Amino acid sequence: MKVAILAGGLATRLRPVTEKIPKALVEVAGRPFIEHQIELLVSQGLTEIILCVGYLGEMIETHLEAGSRFGARIGYAHDGNQLMGTGGALRKALSLLGEEFYVLYGDSYLPIDFAPVESAFRQSGKPGLMTVYRNEGNWDRSNVIFEEGEILEYDKKDPSLRMKHIDYGLEIFRKEIFEQAPHSGPFDLSELLHDLVCDSKITGYEVNERFYEIGSPNGLSELNTFLQTPKT
Repeated sequence: MKVAILAGGLATRLRPVTEKIPKALVEVAGRPFIEHQIELLVSQGLTEIILCVGYLGEMIETHLEAGSRFGARIGYAHDGNQLMGTGGALRKALSLLGEEFYVLYGDSYLPIDFAPVESAFRQSGKPGLMTVYRNEGNWDRSNVIFEEGEILEYDKKDPSLRMKHIDYGLEIFRKEIFEQAPHSGPFDLSELLHDLVCDSKITGYEVNERFYEIGSPNGLSELNTFLQTPKT
């Protein structure tokens, strides 16, 4: 399957660094973050990548080009004059993605094995899968109720104290789920995910490895340490 990376945000929490470069090109462990992200995907055989870009997106395309030096094939879907949000950007990229595809966020580093995630998606028979992590409020606000292998509730905007898991940042979708999405204008992917969970169209897959992110200075520092620590 192809992988859509949502990399169009303004990255306001990393300013002033991101006033001149997009978040994807922020340096971590001596290299632009997006290079680490792409190499992680390629190492797992995921070489077909579509970058959904918005703010300063032309800089990302100039840096990565078609991806051949990473062993990948990279395409681009540009927001255009209006930032489309995570959902709107993904809807705009649908023609490039095929019938089934992974989705991950452009500021997330997810050191897990992707193959079992895909296997769980296929076994579920549902049109969507959300990976979850038992977060207990540690890395960000927990926003998922996950019990006995099922996502019972997901609410990113108004999470409850009953929520112990968090959306890990990796989904698999069939294209058909966007029939429930707004047909035009910006929207957030979390809104669509909320509706799909309510309609029991999303299966859950629990991972045990914490996620890393560069959406904040603290997250950037943690990932920098992780990437520079020798792996056994």
